Amino acid sequence: MPTKEEVYAKVQEALMEALGVDDDEVTPEATMVGDLGAESIDFLDIVFRLEKAFEIEIPRSELFPEDILTNAEYVQDGKVTADGVEELKKRMPFADLSNFEANPVVQDFGNLLTVNDLCRYVESKVGA
Repeated sequence: MPTKEEVYAKVQEALMEALGVDDDEVTPEATMVGDLGAESIDFLDIVFRLEKAFEIEIPRSELFPEDILTNAEYVQDGKVTADGVEELKKRMPFADLSNFEANPVVQDFGNLLTVNDLCRYVESKVGA
């Protein structure tokens, strides 16, 4: 079972390789999209690298709950409803949704996931 430091190091390496960024850019607080410039195609590469590095399987819906963000039951006028936010919290316990919850604009969701969130997700999968 890897330590939190080992998880962070492997996540950092995967992000550096997938996104072509330097190690000093991959900080725990860095957002995947806004700070590191990840695009949807990059997430496939990141997931592949993490699955390989940690020998785990990452179902896409666990990291990217697009079904919630495109569901009329959870989205009204471009914002995620309170029920939608609760569903996101259940689905993504590793992510800090407090800022998003204050202004849950669907378009801003992609800029939510941080390196730290990704590390917490991997830790939950590997038992770190």
